[in-house]
Amino acid sequence: MDLKKYLFEAMDKHLLGDDKPSEYFKSLDKTEVYSEYPFTMLGNLANTEQSPKYHPEGSVWNHTMLVIDEAAQMKMKSSDNRVFMWATLLHDIGKPDTTRNRKGKITSYDHDKLGAELARAFLKQFHEDKEFIEKVVALVRWHMQILHVVKSLPFADIKSMKEQAPINDVALLGLCDRLGRLGADKKEEEENIRIFLKKSTNNYNYSFS
Repeated sequence: MDLKKYLFEAMDKHLLGDDKPSEYFKSLDKTEVYSEYPFTMLGNLANTEQSPKYHPEGSVWNHTMLVIDEAAQMKMKSSDNRVFMWATLLHDIGKPDTTRNRKGKITSYDHDKLGAELARAFLKQFHEDKEFIEKVVALVRWHMQILHVVKSLPFADIKSMKEQAPINDVALLGLCDRLGRLGADKKEEEENIRIFLKKSTNNYNYSFS
């Protein structure tokens, strides 16, 4: 087994088995792992800034580490634990190439769309299971729909989202994404997910317990 394949399988093991998988991923900072393709896609997250208003935790990497730890506590509610955990790790992988500082306003427009392409490219380096890859890709592609649907933005596309990804998994990823920020209000974020589900499926009784 080559080193990259070994690292991928180690990441998979920690994503699925650890209560705080961030501890393993942070430990790799001391190595050269994130300087080797395709792990550079993860390494680049550390150098990508975010709006301090919405992400006081700092870089996309800091955010992602918080998200995977949230997801580790909720993965059993997903339809596929492995798909869900890889989607949480890769959900913002499109941000390094889409982030712009526009006169002090930090944006990352369409990072979900680019992220889906990059997630596919990343996983294809290690996996031949096309169904697995496309399930991860779909969650990455649609993870921003919570914001778009709740705020009734023109980017909302409920029909396409439901055709490509399990709506409850999108909601669960969205909750982890929103809780993976310093100072997140859990009750407020759970309410946002309920609104998303109500608008998407008329299901207002989704349980987070």
